Order: sequence, then structure tokens, then C-alpha cells
Amino acid sequence: MFKKMVAIGVGSVLLAIGINVFLVPHHLLDGGIIGIGLIAKYIWQVKVGLTTMLVSVPLYIIAWFYYRPFFYNSLHGLLFSSLMIDVCSVLRGTVSVDPMISSIIGGIFVGTGIGMMLREETSTGGTDLLAQFIARITNWNVGIIIFIMDALIITVGSFLIGSTSFLHSFIVVTVVGIVTTILTETKRWSRPII
Repeated sequence: MFKKMVAIGVGSVLLAIGINVFLVPHHLLDGGIIGIGLIAKYIWQVKVGLTTMLVSVPLYIIAWFYYRPFFYNSLHGLLFSSLMIDVCSVLRGTVSVDPMISSIIGGIFVGTGIGMMLREETSTGGTDLLAQFIARITNWNVGIIIFIMDALIITVGSFLIGSTSFLHSFIVVTVVGIVTTILTETKRWSRPII
């Protein structure tokens, strides 16, 4: 339990730093529910963390009915990471680096935060929760599943927000996928009884 709490705390802070310090200043996208939260922020100037939490509700309803351990294990991660994303928004503009470097460093921060939580079988919810569920059913690596979903979201998001930084956002998703895969590679998911 202590390891899980540390993973949620440290992972959420790393995730929040990656998003606020490296992604938002350059209008870069991540994938998953966070990517959807970033798209909403760029279009309507809403809070990324709050949007992430609200968009995750349908996935949590599915988890409640089909696999409750995911619901319970990820709820704390969703709530704390969403809070940290919005609290750490004051860090925006504290670092000024090239968009390419931002996409790499931001991807490392986000991927490390997500990977730390996934290793302890918790997550930020959203598509991480869905990927974790799919990994248990298929025994595929959760990082690869996240990468596929993330690539779809940044592709659609780039068209919606008219982003000229599709390449940089794709680098973010690639780095997040690589780091998450490395951190979860030795983790073998037990298959759920459904």
C-alpha cells in the first residue's frame, strides 16, 4: 500500500510537471484522456485536470461493472493526478526550451509518471485504465496499447486545434510509450475473471 501511495504521489507530480512545463507552453498534445483534456484547454481554455476527471467518468462506470479492482486501484490516481495537473499550472512558463526538446523532456516526465503508477497497478484512469484492462485480457504490454490509443488521439486532436506541432506531439506520445513500456516491461498482468 505504501509503494502504491508513493507511486501515485511522485507519478502525479512528474506527470503534472511534464504537462504544464513542457507540453502546454508549445500547445503540444499527449494521447489518452490527458490529450483530450489538453485539446479542450487549447480550444476552450478549461482546466486540463478537471476535464481529464470528467471525461474519465464513463470509463470508471465500465470498470465498476466489469472489473472493480481497476476502479478502486485507479480512482486515487485519477483524483490526485488531476488535482496536481491543475495545481502545477502555475509552473507554466518557468522553463523556456525548444519545442523539440520540450516534446522529449515532457514525454519522459509524463511516461515516467504513468509508468510508475502502472507498475503498482494503479493509474491516472482514462485510457490508462482502459489499456490496463486490455492488457489483462490480452497479455499485451500496456505501454504498446497506450501508444496506439495516444497516436489516434493526437492525430484527431491536431486536426481539431489546427496544431502545426503534430510531429512534436507524435514525439511526445512516442517517448511516453517507450518510457512506459520500459517501466512496465517486467510487469506481467494476471488475467481477470470476468
